[in-house]
Amino acid sequence: MSLVVLVTLPPERAHDLARTLVAEHLAGCVNIVPGLHSVYRWHGEVAEDPESLLLIKTSGEKYPDLEARIKALHPYEVPEIIALQYDRALPEFQSWLREALSTPQRG
Repeated sequence: MSLVVLVTLPPERAHDLARTLVAEHLAGCVNIVPGLHSVYRWHGEVAEDPESLLLIKTSGEKYPDLEARIKALHPYEVPEIIALQYDRALPEFQSWLREALSTPQRG
């Protein structure tokens, strides 16, 4: 199963989190979409903040570790982590993603 995981966070934290997830083979690719302005309810009040959106490509097998790592590194008390399963993608992309998520064998 392949997933696109959506995560919002402060713009100044986006690159470091994206790089960490790819380096640790938890994501094959992370797109950083800058320039979001989020309006949300928090502790009974309406809040607004600039954010970036991460579009994280991963697998269902990697998701539990990915979620745990995001929670450990994310600055928010309750981070937005939404996983969307997809069943159609270019086969060559799917092959690349599986390879990118594989941890290199040491020998």
